[in-house]
Amino acid sequence: MRFFQRGLTEPIRQGKSRTRRWSRTRRWSGTAALALTLPLAIGLIGSSVAAAAPARTAQSGGYEEVFVDSSMGPIKVQIQWASRGGNAALYLLDGLRARNDRNAWSFETNAFDQFRDNNITLVMPVGGQSSFYSDWYSTSNLNRQPVTYKWETFLTQELPAYLDTRGVSRTNNGVLGLSMGGSAALTLAAYHRDQFKFAGSFSGYLNISAPGMREAIRVAMISAGSFNVDAMWGPPWNPAWLRNDPLVFAPELRGLSMYISAASGLPGEFDKPRRPVDFVNTGSAIGLEALALLNTRAFQVRLNTLGIPATYSFPSNGTHSWPYWGSELWKARGQILDTLNAW
Repeated sequence: MRFFQRGLTEPIRQGKSRTRRWSRTRRWSGTAALALTLPLAIGLIGSSVAAAAPARTAQSGGYEEVFVDSSMGPIKVQIQWASRGGNAALYLLDGLRARNDRNAWSFETNAFDQFRDNNITLVMPVGGQSSFYSDWYSTSNLNRQPVTYKWETFLTQELPAYLDTRGVSRTNNGVLGLSMGGSAALTLAAYHRDQFKFAGSFSGYLNISAPGMREAIRVAMISAGSFNVDAMWGPPWNPAWLRNDPLVFAPELRGLSMYISAASGLPGEFDKPRRPVDFVNTGSAIGLEALALLNTRAFQVRLNTLGIPATYSFPSNGTHSWPYWGSELWKARGQILDTLNAW
């Protein structure tokens, strides 16, 4: 296991900026090794050293940024440790335009504050733009992608192996995401039931086989990083499309605790456009949320037909934007903590 970790003795806090003094520590394990260049796919340049896995320890509270080795190269992960050293973890997945420097859950919402006093570790992987957190067939030829995405492998094998050395269980986990990350969260939970006890989808696309959806995903991925969807799941007739369609694999979700939400797309309390660009973005957010709602309602009908229960939230107002997802996280919080016994 290769990793580099940067510790911050005080957790990151949301809200108004304030003057702080950070105490930073750098800890290296094992013998020195040659510096590695981080792949361009995650947009970072750094180094890692070969190391034996550290002794299993239960971290109590605090925030860290670590780099965990993977087949894609070292992946940055933002972590807020469980307040009392508990073994539960919640993986928070980003959306289609995931950034290379930070997971948007860490700064677009108050997720850290919501769970700061609970006995659960927040795990926020960084990167993966347009990836759907899948294992891809190949690199994307449209943007000369340097490495092949293997996000499912990372999130279900390589990252859990590292977290296990820090006292996080391999089996007492939840996974939650928005938009792209919403459908991905259900996919990961469906095929890795030994790892995940809870899954949440906020404004996810849960009926990928619906007319026009595959074409819409193709266009969206080109707009978000010029990624070629054929490198991910192959042409539209490839079985990988069905494997990653929540409507198709819905029977695999039986017995899983789920929180599923999508708003109407009608502007709500957080939509206050003023400039021309604001109106354009709001219009886009209206359309995306309306499409997510259609997908999510179809998924609800599918689960009801199968007799599989889930918690649903369909706010009468809300667009495809972060303030609403932060609000939904708060609504789902109790169910997450109950399921993982992490209060």
